Amino acid sequence: MTMQTNISSVTNTRPWLTDAGLETTMLFLEGLDLPQFASFPLLDSAKGREALTRYFNGLLDEAAALGCGFVLDTATWRASHGWGQVMGISPENIDGINRKAVDYAQELRAARGAGQSDILIEGVIGPHGDAYAPGSVLNADAAQAYHARQVRVLAASGVDLVCALTISSTGESIGIARAAAEAGIPAVLSFTLETDGRLISGMGLDEAIMETDAATGGYPAWYGINCAHPDHFRAVLHGDWVGRIGSLRANASRQSHAELDEATELDAGNPEDLARAYHDLQALLPGLRVMGGCCGTDRRHIAAIGRECLDRH
Repeated sequence: MTMQTNISSVTNTRPWLTDAGLETTMLFLEGLDLPQFASFPLLDSAKGREALTRYFNGLLDEAAALGCGFVLDTATWRASHGWGQVMGISPENIDGINRKAVDYAQELRAARGAGQSDILIEGVIGPHGDAYAPGSVLNADAAQAYHARQVRVLAASGVDLVCALTISSTGESIGIARAAAEAGIPAVLSFTLETDGRLISGMGLDEAIMETDAATGGYPAWYGINCAHPDHFRAVLHGDWVGRIGSLRANASRQSHAELDEATELDAGNPEDLARAYHDLQALLPGLRVMGGCCGTDRRHIAAIGRECLDRH
């Protein structure tokens, strides 16, 4: 089933909630193995599907209790042909994995009955390599060529939008936006930032957003920040460009990416502290419309963010 939902609805209502740290929840709270940090293999086992359903339904329940919409991710962050090659999966089978993930998200939405119109399905795209320590940086043409196939499959499968998470270069952001434009699907681009509030290259977030907009005619529906703690980027949020930031999916942990890579235990931070940080950021981000979490966050964090930010909106 495909539901044609206009993403402009997100801009005309109270803020919407979205997912938490799917992969860290599955690894540390559910005790499941994720090869190459990929969540899509969980769709192939009863145990994995049960864990995914607990996770997603818990978040959907929190949004329903707060009376707000929810942007539902597909488990496809690692489901590109490059990562498929690393994992010994053919491009054709990777295509099937993306379709399966969209079908699963649509089943979750359909089970909500009358409330399903308040749920957008977001086809998730990840970086071509390790966002924390990329072995290579793609230019825009190479990034478009790399991501176009996954974007086309997600769009044809019926997602409402695609969202690129944990992007660390403008070559990749521009290429993904161009691939989305070619497929005729709205796109959200979310950058990951270091502890100084900059991309791993040292580029400022303002420069990254303005360069991507200039190269794509402003195609992205909005931009986001993910996989960084608010303390890492709060100080850089000033200037007219911040109006383009529409989503926030911060880490609960204040650790750097290098520290998180080496972590053997989950740093879940404090949900209430994170929620208060989000509330403070609302005053700096006039276009903020979607709020969720990233590494170390789970249902507790999303519930706290919702209570803190929606009740005060």
